[in-house]
Amino acid sequence: MTVSYGPICQTAWVTEDIEATEQLLSRQFGVGSWVRLPNIEFGPETCRLHGEPADFTAHISMSYSGDMQLELIQPVRGTSIYTEFLDRSGPGLHHVCFEPSDFGAAVRSAQEQGLAIVQQGEMSGGMMRFAYIDGASAGVPYIELGEFSPEIRAMFEHIKAAATGSK
Repeated sequence: MTVSYGPICQTAWVTEDIEATEQLLSRQFGVGSWVRLPNIEFGPETCRLHGEPADFTAHISMSYSGDMQLELIQPVRGTSIYTEFLDRSGPGLHHVCFEPSDFGAAVRSAQEQGLAIVQQGEMSGGMMRFAYIDGASAGVPYIELGEFSPEIRAMFEHIKAAATGSK
């Protein structure tokens, strides 16, 4: 069975200094305003890293360049694929995110193809689910699969309008 992974909807960086990265992308590349979400907690009840419960906190900042969502992630506490990435590579491009029409089928398909699910979970009471796949074979550290509720989509539209000046 062929599974549609959907369009790439996000490009994300992991950084040690979220404010400096926001300023660089805005100044150098004309990215609009950023919406920062400080101290987002991922707990062991809803998140797994390498198949084990994970407990970590990260600052997240979001903006848009046209229709492409840009995400910055600064780990704050705990071990995650973000801290592992910084330890291994330093700051940089971390993942692209696809939004499949059937999240569960896309995750199963990736597993059936032998692709490792490195980190997965949900947040905001299940309003968003995510799974990070080892993306080394595709030339990017990770590929994220995301499923977003109408409430999360509305938040994204608000961020996009603020960043691009659209309504």
